Amino acid sequence: MSHQRIHHLLDRWLDEAPQRPFIHLADGRSLSFADLGALTDKAEAELRALDVRAGDRVLVVAENCPEHAALILACSRVGAWSCGVNARMAAGEIDGFAAKADARIVYFTSAESQSAAAHARRFGAVDSVLDGMQHSPVRSQARAETGALQGEVAALIFTSGTTGTPKGVMVGHDALAHFARVSAASRSLGPGDRSYAFVPMTHIFGLGTVLLASLHAGAELVVRPQFDPADLLQALAEHRISQLQGPPALFARLLAHMQQQGLQRPPAPALRYLYTGAGPLDLALKQRVEAAFGQTLHHGYGLSEYAGSVHLTRESEQRADTSAGYQVEGAEVKVVDAATGRSLGCGERGELWLRGRGLMKGYFRDPEATAAVMREGGWYASGDLGELQADGALFVVGRLKEMIIRSGFNVYPAEVELALNQLPGVQRSAVVGRPGQDGNEEIIAFVELQPGASLDLAAARSHLREQLAPYKLPSHIQALDELPMSTNGKLLKRVLQEQARGL
Repeated sequence: MSHQRIHHLLDRWLDEAPQRPFIHLADGRSLSFADLGALTDKAEAELRALDVRAGDRVLVVAENCPEHAALILACSRVGAWSCGVNARMAAGEIDGFAAKADARIVYFTSAESQSAAAHARRFGAVDSVLDGMQHSPVRSQARAETGALQGEVAALIFTSGTTGTPKGVMVGHDALAHFARVSAASRSLGPGDRSYAFVPMTHIFGLGTVLLASLHAGAELVVRPQFDPADLLQALAEHRISQLQGPPALFARLLAHMQQQGLQRPPAPALRYLYTGAGPLDLALKQRVEAAFGQTLHHGYGLSEYAGSVHLTRESEQRADTSAGYQVEGAEVKVVDAATGRSLGCGERGELWLRGRGLMKGYFRDPEATAAVMREGGWYASGDLGELQADGALFVVGRLKEMIIRSGFNVYPAEVELALNQLPGVQRSAVVGRPGQDGNEEIIAFVELQPGASLDLAAARSHLREQLAPYKLPSHIQALDELPMSTNGKLLKRVLQEQARGL
């Protein structure tokens, strides 16, 4: 097994092609590998001057920019663990992450983000040697991690907390470097490609699939601090984007913008690979994206606790369903009965357990939470529900905790959402359970409408009766302007569960 650290991905290009362009920015500037190397040198020198040690956590309150990428790589050189959190989070959330990470120092991408600048002022930050960045005073009481973990962990990534309290996932150097290669190979990523990098590098998707896979392959990145559908359309046309990746919610937003602009097909002369991950894929959305772009929307299954994806669709295959594809190199997945751990056969639905080269090193300083998800044999119990087909294709159908029990039957929200998303004018939907007085759960549906659309409740209920068994029918359907999303583009079902209790 390789002992490669993630900064070695950059070192290769500093040796082989230092002047090759790597990052393109909205203001027209481009940075070569040598430019990124120079930024990384400056960041490394500052970390060492501030006495940031191996095993320390460096919290980065960030939106995407070259300086954030340089800081991630500089932490790797020093042996510190980068810990990115999205700058658009609330003050209490940022403070909580700094405390949970026991951060030695906190950096802020202040020039790139007004939110980051506001957080920096609260922390009493001073200017960094990296232009546009600031850092807090060093916390002398922060305790460096020692032992084997010190050299193995590259990053601390907080889970999104869509259904509960975020936990700090310890992600390994080898896991990230391995997945960078696997991800690049899965889509034939190479020096001739350009990807649109708006997915936050504070998230495993943006860190592994976008930044590190592109570094591995020598591909170029068009970096943006956040998603703007108008800018994306312009970049597809003018920057000759060849690969576009993002969560399903962002594709829904892009389609809504195109509809408002009266645009049937985006100008994308170089685009050859579309991918969505970091959330469940709805068939109606997949079909709409494929119709708009005239090519396959690929899909995969991954999570923060496994560096990258464990299943991916094949680049050469056009699937008409929402499968997350096939097991990737280095990963193992099985479907089990959640209560007993008994392995289930093809077509049987159960909890997904996984293990392999990308598996986390555990939750940071939380042995109880780690023990709660680890099983004998090194298996991680994901809490996700799915099934495997005979050809090895994986279908993810929801979360174990989100499963609704009504009249003694299991109701999977994804089944109800699939029927809702077929309704005219519905952009997306989300279904949650609400405890009833009789011990049963009620099914509550929320729908986000397409621009200018309205919801005909009578027609909707008639359609649902044709598509779903009676025990799966929602007792309440609520239209919202927008479904609540995290900064990483994930649906916040805990927010909807709170709203459901108030209906």
